[in-house]
Amino acid sequence: QVELVESGGGSVQAGGSLKLSCSASGVNFADTMAWFRQAPGLEREAVADICTGTGSTYYADSVKGRFTISSNVAENMLYLQMNSLKPEDTAIYYCATSTTQCRDAYPMTETLFESWGQGTQVTVSS
Repeated sequence: QVELVESGGGSVQAGGSLKLSCSASGVNFADTMAWFRQAPGLEREAVADICTGTGSTYYADSVKGRFTISSNVAENMLYLQMNSLKPEDTAIYYCATSTTQCRDAYPMTETLFESWGQGTQVTVSS
């Protein structure tokens, strides 16, 4: 049974930083891992994804240059370093894994991800 558990969320002021972690257990193979987020009243959107084999990454334009996605395949961990946070980054952040083959990262739709975490809240105040 696959279980993804996010941690590291919290409340920060604009300009601050947070690092999210996702621990994946029961995952035998995840070629792609990703972070999504959902703000109140909005649809869930892709934030970043990473091809675990090649290290290739994709970032949404809204976070490019501020967020960094990384993974530790040996430890089945996924991370999201978030710097220069803005109030519009406020959302529930979810990690997800996919067995879809990935060499060069691209904005994968959430339907391609088989496993999801329960989410962690990030709140950025102005």
